[in-house]
Amino acid sequence: MKQHVPISEIMTKNLVTANVSDSLRHINTLLKENNISHLPIVSGRTLVGIVSKSDMLRLSFADIYDDQTNVDETVFEMLRTEQVMVHNPLTVDVHDTVREVADIMSKVEFHALPVLEEGKIVGVISSTDLIKYLLLAQQYQE
Repeated sequence: MKQHVPISEIMTKNLVTANVSDSLRHINTLLKENNISHLPIVSGRTLVGIVSKSDMLRLSFADIYDDQTNVDETVFEMLRTEQVMVHNPLTVDVHDTVREVADIMSKVEFHALPVLEEGKIVGVISSTDLIKYLLLAQQYQE
């Protein structure tokens, strides 16, 4: 397996982002409609945070109430995106290698990291991306 491959070769490049001023309802819709687990939050073109599907699930009262939709809507109206997002998330550089990023991700509790190039977000690397790369690399070695 090539461990010196730049992360840019395996990261998710078709980014879906949200603005810090977007509502939590909109954030939730973006996560669901795009079938993604992590949503970078930007102000202009600058990364300011990230919201995960897990962050949104923590707001849900689905296990307590039968009518989850109404409860979720109420919570979404009470909170702002900046209250839920992880501020100033740990990031990696587009030129970092698969090995470097795997090492970082093995030491943190996050399952995805925004990828920056010259300070601007250009992708997201997830633990799933790394696992797929490792499986593909192993397949070629067999």
